[in-house]
Amino acid sequence: MTDIYSLLGVLTSIELKDVLDILIVSVIVYFLLKFLAGTRGWQILIGLLFLLSVWLLAKILNLNTLEWIFENLWGIGIFALFVIFQPELRRGLAKLGEKGIFRFFSSTNKKIIDDVIRACLFMAERKIGSLIVFERNVDLTNYIEGQVKLDSEVSSELLITIFTPQTPLHDGAVIIKEGKIAYARAFLPLTLSSDIPQNVGTRHRAGIGISEETDAVALVVSEERGEISICVDGKIYKGLDILGLRKKLYKLLGVEKPTTFEILRKKLRREKNEVKKAS
Repeated sequence: MTDIYSLLGVLTSIELKDVLDILIVSVIVYFLLKFLAGTRGWQILIGLLFLLSVWLLAKILNLNTLEWIFENLWGIGIFALFVIFQPELRRGLAKLGEKGIFRFFSSTNKKIIDDVIRACLFMAERKIGSLIVFERNVDLTNYIEGQVKLDSEVSSELLITIFTPQTPLHDGAVIIKEGKIAYARAFLPLTLSSDIPQNVGTRHRAGIGISEETDAVALVVSEERGEISICVDGKIYKGLDILGLRKKLYKLLGVEKPTTFEILRKKLRREKNEVKKAS
């Protein structure tokens, strides 16, 4: 009975700030685990939890030598964590700095994406390798090397010309920034992930690498298989058809789907123009 009264006393002493405190910590832990899931950091986190369990067990059983070793290693361990989790921390901080609601791409920029898709389909059919990177909120200037500045309008013809073999700019990546082809022949950091299959080529590794370091979206056309892939958040999505490719790019680049009203309005406008031409 005393235990029940003690429990009721604890429950009645809980204030709004305590609930808010627990909620915030829970959200932080949830997003941290979600961020690390499926990455190299997840495996390291499991290892750290195992070591923590051993340390607690040593304290409970009074294993003095083991307890002393762990207590003296925690200081070094915290520093080691920053070194080990450096790629994850850098990517996480970059994501915190994302201005999601201020994304550049909007419904007026669908033509840019459609031109890129058209170029990729053309090159995929002819097995012309290419790597096209969309800059989002993280500036890519510090992550690329050897680039040639273009500052040109995006068109499928220009993209095809750039990646045509034997042309001066066909190596490296094209960077699309603020609705323009900002750079060509840009060399990107390659991924160091051990989860990538050995048969994945340099272009795909570069696409994954830039998506690990930043919030960029990389579009890769394989010259061996004529396959189109998207790299984002350190992951690669292969074998996309035109509908899947467009849908994923529209979503990643913040392009809204047209509403039913917009579709009907465009259809009526098109029919009106056809009637005018016929008369």
